[in-house]
Amino acid sequence: MLKIRLQRVGRVHEPTFRVVVTDSRNSTKSGRALEIVGSHDSRDKSKTVLNVDRIKHWISVGAQPTITMHNMLVSKKIIEGKKINALPKKLPQKNEAEQQAEQQPTTETPAATS
Repeated sequence: MLKIRLQRVGRVHEPTFRVVVTDSRNSTKSGRALEIVGSHDSRDKSKTVLNVDRIKHWISVGAQPTITMHNMLVSKKIIEGKKINALPKKLPQKNEAEQQAEQQPTTETPAATS
């Protein structure tokens, strides 16, 4: 499956990214991209450069953008849709009574068979 994703190319503590089309099985650092379709500087959002025609072409061919790229494309109005939450869902906090109930072993009496 083809993916449109970010590939980090910046120096230490100065992240910049390439927007690449690559096979999803390739590592992000492998450098084996089919095409470079833009660049993104995370420190200065105005320096984001995207090749809109090529991105639309690759999406029409079947390439899927990652969640981060999808959100970037929606914010730049290249594709339509809603942004997707990229952060993992938090587990609900358990109160003390629920934690104690889990720690105590439950002893059930076997049913009487007559």
